[in-house]
Amino acid sequence: MSAPATEGVDDDLWSAIGDPTRRRMLDLLLVEGDGTATSLAQRLPVTRQAVAKHLGVLDRAGLVRGTPAGREKRYRVDDAQLARAVAQLSSVGAAWDARLRRIKRIAEAIQRAQQD
Repeated sequence: MSAPATEGVDDDLWSAIGDPTRRRMLDLLLVEGDGTATSLAQRLPVTRQAVAKHLGVLDRAGLVRGTPAGREKRYRVDDAQLARAVAQLSSVGAAWDARLRRIKRIAEAIQRAQQD
């Protein structure tokens, strides 16, 4: 029996990415290169305090890294951790594609047997 598709998946990482505001923050950081809680809050429909909390979640998951810059921190996406997330998603997607192909083969075999 093969390993489950979720084996090796980092739940904290996917929990962090699962929030639409955090995904939008990652998008902004990827496009702009870096940003602070203040600069991100200006582009999002949430408060600076909410952005700071979201950045904390992304930081704990390793998706962003903060560097002190005066009174704030400048955040950048951690490319290695993002690549890890993409690899996990690809792995889970491939496993589900294989499951769906198997279900289709079973359904087609049942349909053929019923036609005979």
